This record gives sequence, C-alpha cells and structure tokens, in this order.
Amino acid sequence: MIAAVNFGRDKKLPIAIRGGGHNGPGLGSVDDGLVIDLSTMKGVRVDPKNRTARVGPGCTSGDVDHATQAFGQAVPFGVLSTTGVAGLTLSGGHGYLTRQYGLAADNLLEADVVLADGSFVTASETENPDLLWGLRGGGGNFGVVTSFLFRTNAVAMVYGGPIVFELSDALAVMKWFRDNQPKAPEEFYMFLGLQSVPPADPFPREHWSKKMCALVVSHNGPLAEGEKAVNAVRAALPKPIIDWAQPMPYTVIQMLFDPLLPKGMQWYWKGDFVKDLPDAAVDAYIAHAGKLPTVLFGTHIYPVDGAVHRQKKDATAWGYRDAAWSMVIFGVDPDPAKAPVLKQWAQDYWAAVHPFNLAGAYANFMMDDEGEARVRAAYGGNYDRLAIVKKKYDPANLFRVNQNIRPAP
Repeated sequence: MIAAVNFGRDKKLPIAIRGGGHNGPGLGSVDDGLVIDLSTMKGVRVDPKNRTARVGPGCTSGDVDHATQAFGQAVPFGVLSTTGVAGLTLSGGHGYLTRQYGLAADNLLEADVVLADGSFVTASETENPDLLWGLRGGGGNFGVVTSFLFRTNAVAMVYGGPIVFELSDALAVMKWFRDNQPKAPEEFYMFLGLQSVPPADPFPREHWSKKMCALVVSHNGPLAEGEKAVNAVRAALPKPIIDWAQPMPYTVIQMLFDPLLPKGMQWYWKGDFVKDLPDAAVDAYIAHAGKLPTVLFGTHIYPVDGAVHRQKKDATAWGYRDAAWSMVIFGVDPDPAKAPVLKQWAQDYWAAVHPFNLAGAYANFMMDDEGEARVRAAYGGNYDRLAIVKKKYDPANLFRVNQNIRPAP
C-alpha cells in the first residue's frame, strides 16, 4: 500500500481508492490514473470480550455480519450486505441499527492509514485524534485506510421486513411516517420507499411492476415487543398488498434486497438531508413517484435520529446531527444507453423536492458532478475544520477522487 501511494504521488497520477466497489458515482475508479484496489483485503477478527471487530478495507457489510453474528453482535452499517464497509463508514454510514447505536462512523474506534507522503499512522482517540475525527465522516480525503477497528453492538433476531402499499395509499403512509417514525423507540427502525414492485419472484405476480409505497421495518429487541410495535403500524395504515414483516436473523434483513441490485448497473442518484416533511413536500414526492420510468427507479427516506442526535454537531466530521432523515432519489438500469434518462429523471425529481430540504446531503448519495458548493454543504459547519485536517495530512490534495475537501489555504 505504501509503495502504491508513493508510486501514484511520484508519477503525479490521480488516485482512486476502491474498497467494496459500491460507489454510485464510480469514484472507486479513475481514467488515466491509479486505482488502489483493496477488495481482496477482507479479514475480520471479532473480539467478543471487548466487543470490537478488526475489519479489512475490502470487506462488505455482509462479510462483517457473518463474523460478528456468531457472537450476537453487529456494527451499524447500511441496508444491503453488498455495501463496502470502508466507503460507507468514512462518509458516516446509516442503516437499520442507526437509531439505536449511531452511525457506522460513530462506532469507529481506530484506523490504520497510509498518508499521502507514504507514512503509516494509526488514528485513535489518543493517537492522531484529529485524523480520527476527519475519518468519521470526511470520506477518503486523508489517506488509504488499511484497517478499521469498530465497536460492536448487541443484535441477533429482529422483527422486520417490507410492508408494501398501493401508491394510492402513499399520502396516508407518508404522513403517518412523518408524524410517528420520530416518536418510535430507538430499537424500532423504519424507512420509507417510493418505487415499483420488482417483476420477479418471490413478489406476487399480480403486483409485478406496480408503483408502490413501502415501509421497511426492523425492531431489534425482544420479538414479542417487535411484533407488537409492527402490529401498531399495521393497525394505523391501509391494508398492504404485501406484508413480509416477521422474525428473522439480522443477517437476513441485511441481505433481503441484495438480489435486486447486482453489480454492473447504471446508477444516478441525488440526496438531501431532511428536517421536516411538510404536506407540500409529501405531495411533491408522490407526484414524481407516479412518474417512475422503470421498476428500478425510486426514493428512500432513512431516519437519522435517536442515537445520532445525542452527539454534538462537531463530535465527528459528519455534521448533520439535527437532520431527521437522509433522502436519496435513485435511478438504476442495466442498459448504458439509458444513463441520460436516469440522470434527467433524478435531477428533475430532486429539483422539485430540494426546496423543502436542508442544504447538504449524505456524501455517499452524491454524484461526481455536484460542484464545490454542494460538497461544502454536505459537510456543513465542519467543512473549515476538515480543510485544516486535510492540509495537515494531504496538503497537495493527492486524494481527490472523492467528494473532495480542499486543503485550507
């Protein structure tokens, strides 16, 4: 790794860092440059006594879940087992366990890093703490992380799964979600999706390709309490067309949607942090959900409250501790010829709902064409401090194939 960084720097090559290879805008690769591919560095060592996991930078969430679940533990990653741990964590990382245990970055205790000058350092609370602060949400701006040490948290069985409604019921579902999701106990996570029923088994054939509104729920606590919590949701909302919420291992809910999004697809996505969902915003989301061009297009609204809100805004580089949700609009298709359609649809949708949202977005939900002002907004009030950390550890901006933080003057 040290030799690769030195080579790229000495040859003045742009350097892309690839971990799990799950980057929407393709920032794990670069034309006419050097790709440092960490995907084979997949080791996971769990310490059940101290509740930690040492994780290689090529691991996916599923790799880590496979190791930690043997001990009834998990790190709060995302909602797909195919997501790369490195990119997810370095830009924050939110998913099913976020309300209960915080972001993936909040659970990062230590990292080994190769810096732009080729030196190797460890970042922790006691050693290079400013670098650890930057790694907890500042992306791959500061070096190549070769090892992560995470805190693990208790999880085994959850009561969860998708509950799917007709799009005609989306207004009632979205308003209920807006008003009630923030009041749910922290162990009860639910995100909202506006998309289409996939035209494939095991989905009921009579609903294939139908536009829908879905709640994906996950309760990490006693199963009886989880069933009670989900039953309250069922009682409050219209009758669903699909209801697969049930007891399942945490590893299963993490893998539920993997087959729908294989590698090699065309992607374009736009995100925002969201504090409020007024009625006018709900109407705008539903109007555009009715215009989904294909079955792999849609919108997700993920909660980022609970444990995330208990941290101060400047506790880590991830600075949107006052947001209620993280929203992403995604266009996906296997046909490269449809890339312009993906982009135009996502941009039009985003333009309609962005006036209701906060200025910045989760960096992992941004493309590579959003501009410096948008990157600054993604880091909010922490950007200037990040620029100082960048100047210290990467003053020549060697690591710039990312949502780039420019070194302070």
